[in-house]
Amino acid sequence: MQAFTLPEFYLPYPARQNPHLAGARVHSTQWAHRMGMLDGQIWDQPALEAMDFALLCACTHPDCDQEMLDLITDWYVWVFFFDDDFLEHFKYARDKAGARAYLDRLELFMGEEPPEPSNPVEAGLADLWARTMPAMSDAWRDRFRTSTHNLMVESMWELDNIDEGRIANPIEYVQMRRRVGGAPWSANLVELAAGAELPPRLAATRQLRVLGATFADAVHLRNDLFSYQREVREEGENSNAVLVFETFLDVPTQRAADLTGDLLTSRLQQFEHTALAEIPAMLADTAATPAEAAAVTAYAKGLQDWQAGGHEWHTRSSRYMNEGSTASSSSGAEQRMRQGAPLPFRQVGHLIVPPLYLPFRVNTSPHLAAARRSVMGWAREAGLFGEGRWDERQFRGYDFALAAATIHPDGTAAQVGLAADWLAWRAYADDYFGTLDLVAARLAHERLAAIMSASPPAPANAVERGLADLWARTGALDSLAAAVLDMTAGWLWEHANRAARRIPDPVDYVEMRRATFGADMRMQLTRLASDDVVPAWVYETRVMRELETAAADYAGFANDLYSYQKEIEFEGDFHNLVLVVARFLDVDRWAAADVVARLMKARLEQFEHLVSTGLPALFAEHGDALPAAARAALRRQAALLEDWMAGLLEWHRVSARYTDAELRRVHHGFTLFPTGLGTTAARPPTPPPAPVSVPVFVPAPPPVPAPAPVPAPAPADSPLPRHRKSG
Repeated sequence: MQAFTLPEFYLPYPARQNPHLAGARVHSTQWAHRMGMLDGQIWDQPALEAMDFALLCACTHPDCDQEMLDLITDWYVWVFFFDDDFLEHFKYARDKAGARAYLDRLELFMGEEPPEPSNPVEAGLADLWARTMPAMSDAWRDRFRTSTHNLMVESMWELDNIDEGRIANPIEYVQMRRRVGGAPWSANLVELAAGAELPPRLAATRQLRVLGATFADAVHLRNDLFSYQREVREEGENSNAVLVFETFLDVPTQRAADLTGDLLTSRLQQFEHTALAEIPAMLADTAATPAEAAAVTAYAKGLQDWQAGGHEWHTRSSRYMNEGSTASSSSGAEQRMRQGAPLPFRQVGHLIVPPLYLPFRVNTSPHLAAARRSVMGWAREAGLFGEGRWDERQFRGYDFALAAATIHPDGTAAQVGLAADWLAWRAYADDYFGTLDLVAARLAHERLAAIMSASPPAPANAVERGLADLWARTGALDSLAAAVLDMTAGWLWEHANRAARRIPDPVDYVEMRRATFGADMRMQLTRLASDDVVPAWVYETRVMRELETAAADYAGFANDLYSYQKEIEFEGDFHNLVLVVARFLDVDRWAAADVVARLMKARLEQFEHLVSTGLPALFAEHGDALPAAARAALRRQAALLEDWMAGLLEWHRVSARYTDAELRRVHHGFTLFPTGLGTTAARPPTPPPAPVSVPVFVPAPPPVPAPAPVPAPAPADSPLPRHRKSG
């Protein structure tokens, strides 16, 4: 019995088959024999023939010649053999120490002087590496080496979860599945097979990164549907999207499978939107040459062919549960309708925020009063009250000094003051960009890039004056400039979605929310004091990457809950996770808010797990490469992230920025809107009249509560701040 009925699959492209399939079947079988893969321990020849990896490659690479198809097929035989071999020898036995030694040695076969192979996996990798690398550039080799490293080494994440009986949360799963699932690796092979190596200067653009991410997610979600029976029910694995949805949402297996199919459809439609709307614009913006544009186009077509062919193979391979998989297909129309933006400025009223999980106690800096005075003076000097967007009453109610004082309870007066100024600037810049049209927003983004350059122009407005001052006081760093520009580029992404009247795909929204919220900028500011002791490579490890993204998601999602009315009703926006979830799951905003709160809890529990087990494991794994000073700095950064989450949540609870009373005063009262070139969006249509029971003008919001008493300072040798867990 199948665990569920397979959903209807969205199949926008027809599958085609390479005419050299028969030759690839013969070649790959002979190659597997030579590598020692068919001795019966993992596979024998009938098992290999039934899985038919040559058919997979013939369907996913329909246009390459015989020699290239043979090479590509050998790579896929190797990667599937590696997966099954790792399962047999290490996952079943829960042998983490043996798995680590095995993977460390396998890495050597991607170096300049590989050792003598001692097993079929090593022999296969050594042979394939020598046959593939001479034809490709150094840039491609680096990308492919990284992808191959990820799919091998991140298998330890799966093994750790099996060992702990832990099922990932949905966001963690999607992020980690890209690394361990191998689809980015497959995308690299598309470049090889299609003769479409990506230009190095374009490979890291958001558009190509999203194209690769949507391709990877669709490949993995499809595979999870077909492989659930074998992986979860028969082999006891727990890295599967159906199981993740089933567990997180507490729904029956069939419902979880249908949701996985919906997300697969959404990711494919995001792929289409990126390929057809965003990639051409990127090529124009970057002045791509005809050769560069041809390579990018061929790459996108190659990924499209892979999607179609990968589905065809899954329906025919003995490896998967595929009964009924060819019965019907989905048009994707329902998912497209859900992504259509609602009418702007809908009255939604105040959203009651559900209870939120927060295991950390909030403390307040003794420098709060001084920060309130200094940030008010800074705002006046920068001109934040002279352009018709904010007034001093608003600013006092927003109380960015309180946010800084709770985020940095142990900071010096100068640190708390600087943090308050950055928070005020970020919020003002966000409001400013919201008043611009797309053309003016693009110009503003370019102007801010120039402000942070070696030869900055004279600031022309409050946003530019504020950034110029903060840039000079903080210290010019390329990583910080990149984070600021990622944030403003995220605001351009929001403008483009508004122009297209398109609610973002859930995964794209979550990943872009980190940029639009300024989380990356916050991380860079957090790292400033540790740059001299923490090696740069540490931040690329799974532990630190997941630690930071989990904290960023918790903070950003909290903002979405509190700012729901502000954004939907008063700003006519739809970039809010509550709305995104409501549309994707087809539920009301109250149920969607509960899902957002559950996501926040899951991400924070993952954060706690990483602090308690991930950091010690990272330190043990790298030994002397992470001396005591670096370890202390990383623990301190984890503690600062705890302060950030706790402080921001407290600020959202008490700030007037998101209250119904202040929103009505600002938007229905005397607040002026700017005029002039590029500010048409600042004059919204007259909103519908307020309900009779709610007056248009309301009293001022109550004063911000006094800060909590400052606890006694921690002992000098305390490795973490004094306020970790609440009782």
